[in-house]
Amino acid sequence: MSVPSLARAVHRHVEVDGVRVFYRESVPDRADAPVLLLLHGFPSASHQFRRLIDVLGHRYRVVAPDYPGFGHTEAPDGFTYTFDRLADVVDGFADGIGLTRFVMYVFDFGAPVGFRLAERRPERVGGLIVQNGNAYAEGLSDAARELIALRPGEPGAEETVRALFTPDGIRAQYETGVADPETIAPDGWTLDRHFVGLPGRDRAQVALAFDYRSNVARYERWQAWLRAHTPPALILWGRHDPFFPEAGALAYLRDLPGAELHLFDTGHFALETHLDRIAPLIAGFLDRL
Repeated sequence: MSVPSLARAVHRHVEVDGVRVFYRESVPDRADAPVLLLLHGFPSASHQFRRLIDVLGHRYRVVAPDYPGFGHTEAPDGFTYTFDRLADVVDGFADGIGLTRFVMYVFDFGAPVGFRLAERRPERVGGLIVQNGNAYAEGLSDAARELIALRPGEPGAEETVRALFTPDGIRAQYETGVADPETIAPDGWTLDRHFVGLPGRDRAQVALAFDYRSNVARYERWQAWLRAHTPPALILWGRHDPFFPEAGALAYLRDLPGAELHLFDTGHFALETHLDRIAPLIAGFLDRL
């Protein structure tokens, strides 16, 4: 019995404005393979895409960076953790490794980072894959709205935010909304907890949590960008996401009526449970482009 080979990947760093950005990159069979830029979510990093890179990396140049404050990326002391600054670094990262045009996969925090990139350099975005990455008010659950409403210095606000990246809080983000939690390997939340526990990482995560409201303030701008540029789009959504309910997926069809939409009976980290269904959809989408 022959065993399908997995894509080869390399793991590198590139310097961007004093930040040592770590990234994973597949080595495709063709030198001119289309580029898929994977933008990860909270509280994870590029490791959340390892299996997707294995599956798709033969056919496409798949690139996944870690943001400052996440994974293996090293940021200097005094780095300001806002979504604008994360976008600055990812923008510089794309330039640094020569990404001139790509399909962008945005998940969770990847949406506010990715849409900032799209606003700045729309000519680089050849297509959009959205997986539980919100850009609409109706895509925020009550729990998400309560978190976004918290302000630094309010009694109990920081404690509430920090509960998200305790071991139990991280694991719950993987398992909530999943019919059979035993189908989710513990590797993801274990790695997440390791990286969040590194010196200074808790400060980064708290700062970004309090800055999340800056993303909500930009929703109308991002929606206008979608209407103006109408990128080919594939919307993939775990419909039982405790933060971003399926209304957020359906809302994209207002501005991108030609988008392809798929809902899955799972939670926030849909790739953990539905890789076998999602990967062929992504491949088909990229091939059509």
